[in-house]
Amino acid sequence: MSSTSSLRVLVIVASTRPGRLGPAVADWFVAATRPAATEGGITVEVADLAEIGLPLFDEPAHPASGSYAHEHTRAWSRRVAAADAFVVVTPEYNFGMPAALKNALDFLYHEWSWKPVGFVSYGNTSAGTRAVQMTKQVVTTLRMMPIGATVALRLADDTRDGRISPSVKLDDAARAVLREVDRVARVMRPLRDSGDTDPAGPVDGLRLAPARGDDLAELLVLQRCCWVQEALANDTLDLPPLRETLDDLRASLSTWRLWCVRRHGRLVAAVRARADGDTWLIGRLMVAPDQAGHGIGSWLLGYVEAQAPAETTRCALFTGARSAGNIARYERAGYARGTAGDAPDGSVRLTKSRQSVG
Repeated sequence: MSSTSSLRVLVIVASTRPGRLGPAVADWFVAATRPAATEGGITVEVADLAEIGLPLFDEPAHPASGSYAHEHTRAWSRRVAAADAFVVVTPEYNFGMPAALKNALDFLYHEWSWKPVGFVSYGNTSAGTRAVQMTKQVVTTLRMMPIGATVALRLADDTRDGRISPSVKLDDAARAVLREVDRVARVMRPLRDSGDTDPAGPVDGLRLAPARGDDLAELLVLQRCCWVQEALANDTLDLPPLRETLDDLRASLSTWRLWCVRRHGRLVAAVRARADGDTWLIGRLMVAPDQAGHGIGSWLLGYVEAQAPAETTRCALFTGARSAGNIARYERAGYARGTAGDAPDGSVRLTKSRQSVG
């Protein structure tokens, strides 16, 4: 294992029923792998779904939007997003995974992407392996990478009095799982860190990437089309997005980060952002009028919020004071309106704590 950079592995205890063996299995895994983790610069943490207590999936927006209405989702998002890899400790219920595990996976989307996952299963005849096979079908849809190394514990052979029986063979198997998730997580790290990957969007054919010089003319046309509705809603043509020239847009590349979204090659959405002290300013969020209503805007907002530098503590954006539809959408995404004077005449400023960002 390489110790060139730190890596975080989250061990997820999938069972939530009283009398479960899961916590004992997780404790054994952490203890068995502790020396190797220390040597390799790996932090191993445990997330017990019984303690976390997620309700049945209750978010109104699609998880791919990254727009979360509830603090329990945001807390789970922060924990999963901070991890580089996962080890799932799971029993088998009726030839499948526990419902609590499926529910925990379903709450999020981007936070799981481009990360490896290993398994420690336990049970009777199959030692929980059928639950693992079922879970693999789900995690690959989340763009996770199931690894080959596993541990499968047969209760009659490998446990005694509610604990894992001492075994050099099992300890070696646990270390093999850790070694493999470590190796794969480090290889996949560029996919997680890259700014021009394609987070799965709410509709097919979307390609999200930083804006380039040859995008700008098309972006300016899209911007003017989108802000016609704003001009009508606010009864004015004196709006900065309508006054902006191609030279202005080109100059903005030196002070703003811009992203474009194409669908089957056509530019359909865009957004910009920059840090201003402790605030991540988000601007010019736009979706082509004929593409509105499909969740692209919410998805793009969630993406740009996630790009905020660590030193920022809040996100902020502006919209027209009479843009009721926009204001309602941002408030549903967790933003709150500031007081009068926080924004230029004719507009409102909305802010959101980064602790509330998914």
